[in-house]
Amino acid sequence: MRLFEFLGRTFLRMLNEAGELLLMLLQALLWLLRPPFRVKVLFKQMEFVGVKSLNVVLLTGAFTGGVFALQSYHGFSLFGAESLVGSTVALALTRELGPVLTSLMVTGRAGSAMAAELGTMRVTEQIDALYVMAVNPIQYLVLPRLLAGVVMLPVLTIIADFIGIVGGYVVGVSLLGINSGIFIAKIIEYMEFSDISMGLIKASFFGLILSLVGCYKGFYTTGGAEGVGRATTEAVVLGSVLILAFDYVLTAIMF
Repeated sequence: MRLFEFLGRTFLRMLNEAGELLLMLLQALLWLLRPPFRVKVLFKQMEFVGVKSLNVVLLTGAFTGGVFALQSYHGFSLFGAESLVGSTVALALTRELGPVLTSLMVTGRAGSAMAAELGTMRVTEQIDALYVMAVNPIQYLVLPRLLAGVVMLPVLTIIADFIGIVGGYVVGVSLLGINSGIFIAKIIEYMEFSDISMGLIKASFFGLILSLVGCYKGFYTTGGAEGVGRATTEAVVLGSVLILAFDYVLTAIMF
């Protein structure tokens, strides 16, 4: 009976969190077209999510493209199809690896910071002070972060895709001896615009997920400093798991 009790409580807790996440999203959407518009706050969050995540995205994209080129070359060499390395790297990055790995990296950097910042504001009663000043915290704190995630993740994904293809090119052409003309020609031949656009749509969804989870965990933090640390950890874990889960759902729908 204790096992069923544990499973039941876990299911109810997950259902409660899912409901609270959806309610926070709906509240943010209701404030989307209502003044005042916090443009300055939005651009500050776009800088935080996008510009300050650029270094880790560049490194992730470059090494991912290089490693994938190396691995796919050894696989294709068994069948004499080394010329397909370029198109394989490009398709894998634009469809899957680019948006997913970029989102996971930004979750670890920006999503955790959102949870920590809002969690600190909650335990120090700064969010309660916003209510006293007649400022809605969802509109002032949550909505700009959600918009920043939705807007900046596709931009970061484009950069990661490009740098990843460049990394695959450097490894494939310089280290593995693949003809540069064939490498680029196969990318042009097999990759379509829909591959890029679908990856960017994924990135927008992932940006919404990581921002929403980070804001939710921080907004409802309890337990002082210990609670802030716990909320930060939970934001990274839950955000990463949801990104991987929704990646499967979106891939099944789009492709």
